[in-house]
Amino acid sequence: MTMRIHTVAVIGSGTMGAGIAEVAASSGHQVLVYDIAADVVARAIDGIRSRLDSRVARGKLTAEACEKIVARLLPVNDIHALAAADLVIEAASERLEVKKALFKQLGEICPPQTLLTSNTSSISITAVAADVRHPERVAGLHFFNPAPVMKLVEVVSGLATSTEVADLLCELAVNWGKQPVRCQSTPGFIVNRVARPFYSEAWRALEENVAPAQDIDAALREGGGFPMGPLELTDLIGQDVNFAVTCSVFNAFWQERRFLPSLVQQELVLGGRFGKKTGQGVYDWHGERPAAQWLEPVGATFSPVIANKRSDGVTELEDVLLVETTGETAQSLALRHNRPVVVVDRMDGEAVVIAAAAGNPHSATQKAIYHLQQQGKRVLQISDYPGLLLWRTVAMIINEALDALQKGVASEQDIDTAMRLGVNYPVGPIAWGERLGWQRLLILLENLQRHYGEERYRPCSLLRQRALLESSYES
Repeated sequence: MTMRIHTVAVIGSGTMGAGIAEVAASSGHQVLVYDIAADVVARAIDGIRSRLDSRVARGKLTAEACEKIVARLLPVNDIHALAAADLVIEAASERLEVKKALFKQLGEICPPQTLLTSNTSSISITAVAADVRHPERVAGLHFFNPAPVMKLVEVVSGLATSTEVADLLCELAVNWGKQPVRCQSTPGFIVNRVARPFYSEAWRALEENVAPAQDIDAALREGGGFPMGPLELTDLIGQDVNFAVTCSVFNAFWQERRFLPSLVQQELVLGGRFGKKTGQGVYDWHGERPAAQWLEPVGATFSPVIANKRSDGVTELEDVLLVETTGETAQSLALRHNRPVVVVDRMDGEAVVIAAAAGNPHSATQKAIYHLQQQGKRVLQISDYPGLLLWRTVAMIINEALDALQKGVASEQDIDTAMRLGVNYPVGPIAWGERLGWQRLLILLENLQRHYGEERYRPCSLLRQRALLESSYES
């Protein structure tokens, strides 16, 4: 299939459809904008003009270029007019039965050389293409919101998608100023699959009353380098949208426990508390959100503490053990060592999270806090929780990324690129795992699995293999 794409059709003129139409028109394509309701198309084009006018006012775009882009946007009321398109991008309902019917109709309307793509975030491309004439031309072309700004595009191949079609879509994405990543059709593709633990571990911590929402968010944001905390991010995405994707991935994976939806999030959705767009979600968006409960500086009431840092991740602060988390509770470690224990959860950020054994004398825990604050760290104390917040979340993200890699969903490079560009992770998860150490990640997940007795924390086979290789190199 050798072709050039001149005319692009976009089906659906909501936020994503309008954004994609703007991208295509800005790249010089004539764009047919189709929606069932003609007034919705008109509003979408007006919205695009408004955004472009704003760019003109800020000196980012000339008035002449703005007019040319808007002139390329052609409202279409009859779906049969899409036969003129070289590429169709569907950005409509996230319901499989609706997409299947629509793509079957498109397969009959459009000539065999027209590429038919869906902007779906998690629905099977194989299923969408099942009833389409010439299914080799059907693929996923998943943009991220807002489409004119976000660089990432997932190019998704179903079982029937031809390599040539995927190649052409990748080339097109580059020409549009985007960064394409290739992946196979699997629930959630790359980003919405690998990102699930970022949300699910936060919901679990909230459900188990480990810490208030603002502390959970602060730990991941200030301690892990994520641009936003997981709970505040779900409020911005929309609790209804985020919950629907989680349920879709959970059911598509035959109720795999690591994708288990949250009952707390379900309650928010049932109550219409969708987050910022409704004014209420995890947080009340009508006023200021509560601040994280950073510990006040401990007064210099201690004699100079002699710190003996051991090679096993334990620092001896005289009678207190400061232990880098490996997925065990502080209380279990205190019983084993017969000494006060404070478990610390930290990465490269300025924040650290700690948990103290229940039997610790107050002075012992304060000594550990003082030691950390003297190192310039901001400290959050939470309940005694295995793996705490940072390490267990990152370990689960890395485990999911490795599972996707092993199962051929995408390449290592594309997985890391997708997570950096699609959800702005500070590091690609597989590169992150290399940096943190495969053995420690494996031990942490094994300890979590032992603690909970759940398959949710099962280390994937590739993580075990990499941990073995790491061990053999060290020996």
